[in-house]
Amino acid sequence: MTIIPNIEVTDCPKRHSEVFRTEGIKYTGSKLKILPDIMQLIHQLPDVRTVIDGFSGSTRVSQALARTGYDTTSNDISVWSEVLATCYLKSTKPDSYYREITDYLNALPGSDGWFTEHYGTAEEGQKKPFQLKNTRKLDSIRDEIDRLELDWEDKCVILTSLIYALDKIDNTLGHYAAYLNNWSKRSFNDLTLKLPQRFRCTGENSVVRSDIFDTIEKNKFDLAYFDPPYGSANNKMPPSRVRYASYYHIWTTVILNDKPTLFGKANRRTDTRDGVSGSVFEEFRTNENGRYLAVEALEKLIRETKAHYILLSYSSGGRATKSDLTDIILSSGRLLKVIEIDYTKNVMSEMRWTNEWVNSNGKHKEYLLLTEKV
Repeated sequence: MTIIPNIEVTDCPKRHSEVFRTEGIKYTGSKLKILPDIMQLIHQLPDVRTVIDGFSGSTRVSQALARTGYDTTSNDISVWSEVLATCYLKSTKPDSYYREITDYLNALPGSDGWFTEHYGTAEEGQKKPFQLKNTRKLDSIRDEIDRLELDWEDKCVILTSLIYALDKIDNTLGHYAAYLNNWSKRSFNDLTLKLPQRFRCTGENSVVRSDIFDTIEKNKFDLAYFDPPYGSANNKMPPSRVRYASYYHIWTTVILNDKPTLFGKANRRTDTRDGVSGSVFEEFRTNENGRYLAVEALEKLIRETKAHYILLSYSSGGRATKSDLTDIILSSGRLLKVIEIDYTKNVMSEMRWTNEWVNSNGKHKEYLLLTEKV
């Protein structure tokens, strides 16, 4: 196995005491807990102005980057991620403008529509993500948003408010591939729109909904932050787990309001069926040589990204092994720093790049790998 030469290991810097105020939905793989560590690593780098958050998801990293003045590009393939990013990075009207709209929408009476039919009305023994009173409000509010014919940036602020309102009254453990048997305490609350906590952006920001390979082909950045979906290294796990399109299918439908064909007990969109890979990075299959397609995609991503620095988040439960990551990094640059985050102990430390994953005992850990491309 290739050994990385001359890796300097110093005492781990103290964790950032500053709290980066961001907002987001309950989200598998959220970077909320390690956001200060991500930002601290980036702040220490010289001459970094343009940054891409390549898999922005719930956009917490994009928000933190934009809030601290970086020229931020938020990229994701999900339409709901595009909406959240547009709300924070692109909208400019004052809160008073949006508050008038949310006050109007909150005052609407509920109505029986598509969302109530599929997500609110339950026969005996069925589990649903929302209580009937709230799907009726959702039906009224969502159709009225389209009738208002708002500019795209303004519509994104209102839709973000709606997503957050729904996230606070759902009957789930945080995703929508399954629902709780008994109503959660929060599901009894009323659906109420509140304004997102936006901030003044000083950088030049952009929001892109595109495959990451298309985005990096057309652009160059000082730093690229990548948190690709990892899927699972468990070969016995169904291929849909974790598919972000599957877990958050309701957000897609709320944004598009396209009343799609549904299937299964969770009433998922048919475009999130188990045989469909939402992203090549979630791909569970191998090529003819037995190498995981997800690992090949990660290698291509690092190789083709035009950036001085690449900061990669990766989970010890992902498809790529320690050896895979070593070879990928050395083929494109040099490793500057590795940070290990132990979620069970909530401990972050700088580590030596040993020959095996540190979590050989099976504990879940995450790594931040900072690379300088050469």
